[in-house]
Amino acid sequence: MNRPISVNTSNLDSFEGLQHAVQGTHHDVMQLGRGRLRGSLTHLSIGDFSLSGGSFSVGVRAQRVSTDGKLIIGLLLNSKGRVTHWSFDMQPGDVLVMPPNTEHDGSFHGAASYAAIRLDLAEVASLFKGEPRLSDPATWCDKNHYRTNSSVGIAATRQLPLIVSCLAQQQGSLSDDAADFWKRSIVDAATGTIVHSLPPDTRGPAPSAMQLVRNVESYLEATGPRPVHISQICADFNVSRRSLHRAFFDVLGLGPVTFLRHKRLCAIHSILRDSIAANVTVAEIAMQQGFIELGRFSHYYHSLFGEYPSETLGGRHSAGRLRTRLDDIERRLTRQIRVARATFGQGQGSVANSAKLKGAVC
Repeated sequence: MNRPISVNTSNLDSFEGLQHAVQGTHHDVMQLGRGRLRGSLTHLSIGDFSLSGGSFSVGVRAQRVSTDGKLIIGLLLNSKGRVTHWSFDMQPGDVLVMPPNTEHDGSFHGAASYAAIRLDLAEVASLFKGEPRLSDPATWCDKNHYRTNSSVGIAATRQLPLIVSCLAQQQGSLSDDAADFWKRSIVDAATGTIVHSLPPDTRGPAPSAMQLVRNVESYLEATGPRPVHISQICADFNVSRRSLHRAFFDVLGLGPVTFLRHKRLCAIHSILRDSIAANVTVAEIAMQQGFIELGRFSHYYHSLFGEYPSETLGGRHSAGRLRTRLDDIERRLTRQIRVARATFGQGQGSVANSAKLKGAVC
């Protein structure tokens, strides 16, 4: 089955446009800064999951009373002035948790941009399974602010807009597997700061590192070539990210994220080797396997295989495979001609013998 996907972007020319800053909600907005407000709003939907993002050029104040029972997780992407939500002072990369049915009050004292996702509380158990605190709906029932780790925050503020831009080119629908992967990628980027703020997992001894890695490899083998997000592995094996990372590093000398990347790169390499350049594009295959930055993807690919993806698709491998296919066809045709000639010759001999026998009888 496929899930519908839509990405809608509109330009802003006044503060009133920010009344629907988060999809499915209404804000009371007033302008604080001087000058004409310019900006944009983007709403992305994958099935019933939504991500909203926006930017504006002058300061505003936004107030909202939620009545739809949805959890909202907001990420400040950028700001040129002070930003406060409730009593929290925020910096770019910080994450804000707005529980269902909670009044919200935020002030932006300059130009800013943001992203926000809306979730049902019932979803957190499956999305964060393996993280005892985050998989508990009660964790999300209090207002909270998470200060960013610099590297995590920078990655998130870059990744979310890239995902939106990439999915905007895929309007229509996604397979269930692809939709789940991109939903998890969005949630992962929006909540990465929260995950890295958690205390160490103290649930007891972790499973054998070697056994865990082997189980994950068997799991990936069973899922086939589709991309699998790390949060899906944590959920299915009920293991925290820290435990999974420790196991993979102990056994393979690299973390699970790098391992999954190499796995996806190998899948792409095999697909490109078996494809004809006229029928597919590198960008299309990369997107199917969860890569959105083609420049970075090409760097990863070249580092691993010593050639660029376009070389695999249209280079010596494709020509060699085509020559092999033509040789196979030629060999099959030659065999078929020999068989036909032999059969035809036997038939002619039988006809002649029959004629001689008939003459003798007469």
